[in-house]
Amino acid sequence: MGKREEEKLKKAQERLERELARTKVMSVYEEEYKDYRYICGIDEVGRGPLAGPVVAGAVILSKDYTILYLNDSKKLSEKKREMLYDEIMEHAAAVGIGMADPECIDEINILQATYKAMRLAIKNLGVRPDILLNDAVTIPEVDIPQVPIIKGDAKSVSIAAASIVAKVTRDRMMKEYDKVYPGYDFASNKGYGTKAHIAGLKELGATPIHRVTFIGNFVKD
Repeated sequence: MGKREEEKLKKAQERLERELARTKVMSVYEEEYKDYRYICGIDEVGRGPLAGPVVAGAVILSKDYTILYLNDSKKLSEKKREMLYDEIMEHAAAVGIGMADPECIDEINILQATYKAMRLAIKNLGVRPDILLNDAVTIPEVDIPQVPIIKGDAKSVSIAAASIVAKVTRDRMMKEYDKVYPGYDFASNKGYGTKAHIAGLKELGATPIHRVTFIGNFVKD
């Protein structure tokens, strides 16, 4: 092996060691509650957009398989999120997805709709978690022990995995909606109030996936 190859190998090993150390730091809550069989991370995506659903992810990571590079989904590139999504879906002990559509958001408000999506995600796991690690919130009407963690998607591998599942799921949906409702740039903005989205709203009006309670400043009755 030449000197250049040795250097490359050494750097790759150092990167791996740094990632293993970072993952260990992000597993402190999982370690703290390791006596629980099913530790479930919960997170949501899509509370702020003007259009589309709010989506929640619930993930129980396998204790026998370590997924590296898990992090707050917003800190990862789209390519990295997609790769991690596939790995989570293949190797997690259980994954559940729940969502609340714009009509529900308008009817019961975004916070209550978020809680509803989270309860659905837990229900859709297929197994009952023993404890929930939540990103910042305590979910009402859930009789499972909960640990709300501020900025949990950057502090817990389980919550990070849930945030990735929720974001990839929602982003894919918004790309499909862009084909159904062209003119709002949903594929790029994912329903958030960008300049192109607001211009589309003013020109074309609201679609069935817009949140009526969010768009009053842009669309006249």
